[in-house]
Amino acid sequence: MAINPKTFEYFRTLVQMRSAIVLEPGKEYLVESRLAPVARAEGLASVDELAEHLAKSTVSPLHSRAVESMTTNETTFFRDIHPFEALRTNILPRLITARAATRRLNIWSAACSTGQEPVTVAMTIKEHFPTLANWTISFLGTDLSSAVLARAKVGKFSQLEVNRGLPAPLLLKYFTKVGMDWIVRDDIRTMIEYREMNLAAPWPSLPQMDILFMRNVLIYFDTTTKKEILRRVRATVRPDGYFLLGSAETTMSLDDKFKRADIGRAAVYQLATEL
Repeated sequence: MAINPKTFEYFRTLVQMRSAIVLEPGKEYLVESRLAPVARAEGLASVDELAEHLAKSTVSPLHSRAVESMTTNETTFFRDIHPFEALRTNILPRLITARAATRRLNIWSAACSTGQEPVTVAMTIKEHFPTLANWTISFLGTDLSSAVLARAKVGKFSQLEVNRGLPAPLLLKYFTKVGMDWIVRDDIRTMIEYREMNLAAPWPSLPQMDILFMRNVLIYFDTTTKKEILRRVRATVRPDGYFLLGSAETTMSLDDKFKRADIGRAAVYQLATEL
């Protein structure tokens, strides 16, 4: 049975207020499919009843669970391979030269979900840049969802997850099979610090980033939120740093302080004054 329009409007407003994610009309099926398990877990008969229950208060762990359930956590290892090719062939070699005096790199994977993207970056560093073993690398992974971050911190992936994009030689080299799952090696896992962070809310104090991955997340925000996030990115990425978006995303018509840097087929941006 489909949810009623009042229920859809309630969750549409809740999700936008808490995460700035916009649920367009026609997404009723998504609300139903994502929130039906939450309703059942609470002993409620339907998503309509869940909305009625949540409407009785404004803040609770259940409100957070509902919002987290509506966020998209689609991710794979080496997703859209081109950014990682750019990282290996161009971005890291340039930064190693530019940061030779300080021997320090700051990397941020925003909206990192269950950790496949930061683990991919960490493996790329280990596999191709042994000189960085003696550098100080501050590597941050953030996401809105505490549930997916809990999984990322453990570094455990199912067989299906490692089958999606992870080459077999890297699986055998950097993971250990435990039962039906695979656990990422400790020296990879401990490279990354995971923190809960809502990109649409005020940002905490962050170091200046040399590399910022923010792929496939801006597409879920309205134009005003996109512009505000890009303004914050400009204040966070170093003048000669690199900002990577998803293949369907762009700063065009949103922020004229960025220019695309042509590195193969990857969507890589830098501050316009430095190009």
